[in-house]
This record gives sequence, C-alpha cells and structure tokens, in this order.
Amino acid sequence: MLGLAKYLPEFGWQPVILTAPLHERPDPRYRIIETDYRHALGLWLRLLRFKPDEDLRKQVKQRLGITAKKSPLDRLLTFIGEIVNYPDSEKGWKTFAIRSGEKLLGQESIAAIISSSAPVTTHLIARKLKSRYRIPWIADLRDLWTQNHNYSYSPLRKLIDKRLEFKTLSMADALITVSQPWADKLRELHKGKAIYTITNGFDPETVNMPPVDLTTKFTITYTGTIYPGKQDPTKLFAALSDLISDRFLDPNSIEIRFYGTSEDWLEKESKQYGLSSVTNQYGFVSRDIALQKQRESQLLLLLNWDDPQEKGNYPGKVFEYLAAGRPILATGGSCEGVVSQLLVETKAGKHTPTKESIKDAIRELFSEYKETGRVAHHGDETKMNKYSHREMAKKFADILAHLVGK
Repeated sequence: MLGLAKYLPEFGWQPVILTAPLHERPDPRYRIIETDYRHALGLWLRLLRFKPDEDLRKQVKQRLGITAKKSPLDRLLTFIGEIVNYPDSEKGWKTFAIRSGEKLLGQESIAAIISSSAPVTTHLIARKLKSRYRIPWIADLRDLWTQNHNYSYSPLRKLIDKRLEFKTLSMADALITVSQPWADKLRELHKGKAIYTITNGFDPETVNMPPVDLTTKFTITYTGTIYPGKQDPTKLFAALSDLISDRFLDPNSIEIRFYGTSEDWLEKESKQYGLSSVTNQYGFVSRDIALQKQRESQLLLLLNWDDPQEKGNYPGKVFEYLAAGRPILATGGSCEGVVSQLLVETKAGKHTPTKESIKDAIRELFSEYKETGRVAHHGDETKMNKYSHREMAKKFADILAHLVGK
C-alpha cells in the first residue's frame, strides 16, 4: 500500500491512507490518518504478561518450553483462535476505522475506496463505507480470504467465513489479486465480478541503493518469517551437507544467514545436518538493515510454499529480492508456479525444487564465486521493471479511472 500511495499521484490520484496506529512516525510525504485501536485480546495479554506486538503462539510455546515445529498445543491455539479471532485478529480496529472513514468521507470529496487484505477486517470497513456513501470500491486481496493457501481453521469455520466473504465482497465494484491462478479461484466463488491481476512489486528508487560491497564469504541470505510445515529449508541443508561431505564446499567459506524470528526448530535442523558452524540466525532487524543484508549477499534464498498445488503464491519478498539486484535461489514449490515463471522471465535467479537441483545450482554458483570472488547477477532490467511499484500503481489507476468514469 505504501508503494501504491507513493506512485499513484503520477497518474492523477491523491491517496489518503486510513490506518491503525503506526509504530513509527509516518512519512510526511503521505497523508496518513491514524485511528484508535483496541486489541481483541488486549486485557488477557496484559494479565498474562504477553507482548502484544510479538507472535502470541511463539510466546506461549517459549514459556512452556516447546521447541517442535508442530505440537498438540498448536492445535489447541488454532482452535482458540478460530473462536476468538473472527473474522480476524484485527477486528478491534473496525469501529474506530469506520468512525474516521465516515468523518473523512462526510467532509471531503473522496472519489473511490481501496481496501487491501490481510487483514480481512479492512474489507468489512470498506463495505460499511461503501453502503453509506455509494462510491466505487476496489477490494484488493494480496492474500485470498477463504481460498487462502495458509487457511488453518476447521471446515465449519471456513463455511462461516465463506458466507461472510461472499456477503462482504458482493458490494465491491472490482476485486484484485496478485496472480492469475488466484484470480481464477476468485472467479469460481465471486461469479460475474470484475476481477483483475496485479502483482506485488518493488520500489524502483531502491534498486541496489545505496550500493554496498558484497560479503567476502559465499553468503546465502533469507529475510523474513518462515512458516513451519509450509516452507522448508531442509532441502537446502541436505544439499549443502552433501557438498561439504564431498569436499566440494569449504565450510569456512560459506554462511547461511537468517534475519527474522529466531526459531529453535531451525537451529535443531541445521545442527542435524552438521551445519551449526555455518548457519546463523540474527533475529529481527530494521527494514533498512534487512535490505542492506540482501544487497550485500552473494545469493538470496527464497522458500516457496512447499505445496505443488499452490501455483499462484508469490512470496512478497521475491520482489524485494529483485530490487536487491542479487541472484535468487528459490527452493520448494512447483516448476509450473508463478515464482518459477518469474525467475525464467526476468533471469533473476534459479528455481531448484529438489535436493539434487539445489546441489547442481550450488556447484555452478560456488565455482563462479571461487573463480571471481563473487556471483554475478544476470537479471533482465527491462523485464524486472514490469514488477515495480510504478507499474503496479499505473494498473490500479487505470481501474480507478474506469470505475469513476474519468
């Protein structure tokens, strides 16, 4: 949304961003309206001394000393969340956002609304404003709702959610999602709706800026969250372990770096493959530092959703990686998926879904590194620029113009 707000003015639209309270001072270039907010579990979090801004599931597991990826506790927490977090964990924002939205729409000439999920509460807010003020509304689903590849609730909850989704989005003038396979899914549920595909993107002003020196080691860097059971780094671990055992890789020359939530299970699995000495988890860092770590890395690791049936999922960081200008090593997923197609189109990296294909890629890339001291990036700049925030904003602007009649 921030990328969209930055570039929409180039195409004749002035955005006003309605949001829950931000954790940092907003950029003065944007007009941002922050509302009040009430956490759905705020009282209980305070009583039990949990941190509201950190992952609750992880905090509970840490307090109980549970390190497994999946446990009976995970199933219990999912069941509790199914009841408490309806329609999602951000439902406490709805009342405040509607109040602020009505004030804004009552006082100013606003031509259209865009709501973007997750969270799906944004669409409930937009539907309420649409029903009262009758202006065009675009519902943007960066993640699908009940057709979500990461949907974790029961069939009964899904049935209830599906009814809410249909009722809510029936009032939208257009639906947008990030890939053609996901757009096809939406058409199955929302028949007759105008549905468009607009991918996520990267800010063209941040492409390898500021430039940084590459690491002296053969670094493989991952930034962001890893979803256990959905994304799997063990194929990479197994491939690297084999190459070290074969004496092709010198463990003193390589480092696997993870920036994001530090995970006990990840540490255990790297140890299992004999990679403790070359694998480091650096925890959360600021966005600027994460981008810097991407730009200085020899390779960027992308963990596709490990489900061959989920062909339409673009991990958001693939676009950040394009901006970093470093070669991408994608593992998992399907060769028919959108990520694989993107890497072929842009020449920005390799998709290696199996252990053997990872080993083949690492052999080639490490040989280049040993010979020249770096792994070269061969991305097609023209093709990569199709995925910039500017191009994304242009597509949104065209749809807005069509709906508003301007």
